[in-house]
Amino acid sequence: MSDVDTTHAEPQVVHLEHSLEPAKHEISLAVREKHGVSHLRYPFLNLSDGEYVVASIRRHPIGLIGILALTTSLIVVICMFYGWYMGLASSSTSMSYSGVNLPSAASLFVPFALFIILVACGGLISSYVFLQNKLLLTNETIVQEIQTSLFSHREQTVSLSNIEDVSYSQSGILQTIFDYGTIRLSTIGDENTYHFSVVASPKDQAAKLSVAVEDYKNGRPVEVN
Repeated sequence: MSDVDTTHAEPQVVHLEHSLEPAKHEISLAVREKHGVSHLRYPFLNLSDGEYVVASIRRHPIGLIGILALTTSLIVVICMFYGWYMGLASSSTSMSYSGVNLPSAASLFVPFALFIILVACGGLISSYVFLQNKLLLTNETIVQEIQTSLFSHREQTVSLSNIEDVSYSQSGILQTIFDYGTIRLSTIGDENTYHFSVVASPKDQAAKLSVAVEDYKNGRPVEVN
């Protein structure tokens, strides 16, 4: 009876060495140039390597018209009140009302002038805040710059890969006539929705963003015509 070989062959172990750092994708010279231009033009953006701004979507100038109209109306009211006060002062021999001596129109010129300057500065600040709100499309993300006051600024960033739906809405006769409205971005997997209001040509801008999202998800370069 032959002896049975009870020795078992040891399994072969292959040791693979992995790099501690992930391999970096090669960035073309053209992409590096676009990244550099975007970094200079938008220094406040935190762009990744190879990321660059494709398009900037701004608000409709009709918002500035509203600010200008309000500011102008306030200045006109102030001037009319001062003119009425001057007429009252010139027609009265004694500037008194209910036993209280009223100041002359000349002595109130400087306070009224300062008030007008204050209203004008408020209009300029409101216009600046309005213009600082924008939607930036990069080849990787969509960034919404939100400015609510002179010293209040924040950003909302969403990756193109996380966007599920891009839509727009227009309501009212003014938005239809002047062609402005609101763009809405819905994300995948949660209920986050991003809104950007008072956008010029919202239908065209929404279509532009939809194409960018599809291009990114399908591995195509994100470009805007």
